[in-house]
Amino acid sequence: MAETKPTAAAKSTTSAQPKKGGGNAISYLAPIICVIAGYCIWRFILGNSDGFTKPDELGGFWPSHKGPKGAWYRMYEGGIIVPLLLGAFLMVVVFSIERFLTIKKATGTGNNDEFVRKIQFHLANKNVDAALAECDKQKGSVGNVMKAGLKKYKEMISDGALNTEQKVLAIQKEVEEATALELPMLQKNLVFLSTLTSLGTLVALLGTVLGMIKSFSSLGEEGGSGAAAELAVGISEALYNTALGIGTSSVALMMYNVFTTKIDSITYGIDESGFTLTQSFASQYK
Repeated sequence: MAETKPTAAAKSTTSAQPKKGGGNAISYLAPIICVIAGYCIWRFILGNSDGFTKPDELGGFWPSHKGPKGAWYRMYEGGIIVPLLLGAFLMVVVFSIERFLTIKKATGTGNNDEFVRKIQFHLANKNVDAALAECDKQKGSVGNVMKAGLKKYKEMISDGALNTEQKVLAIQKEVEEATALELPMLQKNLVFLSTLTSLGTLVALLGTVLGMIKSFSSLGEEGGSGAAAELAVGISEALYNTALGIGTSSVALMMYNVFTTKIDSITYGIDESGFTLTQSFASQYK
């Protein structure tokens, strides 16, 4: 019986390296720190006793200050839901900055379309080393995937054990494995922004309901003009929570859409680079 040639899958070992997961700490620490920071802003800045005509001298976890001296201090009357909403907004800011820096690094230098054209030019001239040098200059996710594919491309040129179809499949497999290592890094932590888009509105709704309950309870217990002050505080609590929640959700939604658009652009560049490698090899080394 004739011996069968080894398949591409049997010979192929990926040159792409897994991304380090050192950035996981921010996923665990940022929400806790942001909620604590939100409480500190609400308690010690918005709830500064100097900003009220009738401060609660006892202080404590939730001082009962009365008579805010300005709009800034009136936010304190939004109640205990305000720290959660401030924490959620801080989370949006933190994860937006983290994603911006990560995606900016993944985008690399220069224009991806121009980079792919340079690779195509070098491959058309059978200059794989020059193409690899371009990948080192690009320094982004598209360059990383292209570099992994080019290394396999170069290896397949001198491989006499496989036919052209098997070599193309080996290059394609290498590109797919490199892509699988790059994409999780791009999409990481976007779940926080998508969650905060809905969570901000829901927490704000909870604060609104609690404020309205407080308003109508005061109106029912005291009645008449005596309940006017408590009614105003309750409505204020409801409206401040609504405003903070809508603002947080709006910013989170906007940033989520911005980042997903940038990731789609990088993903398109990665797909184009893989297609370039396989088509080039199939036409150049039949």
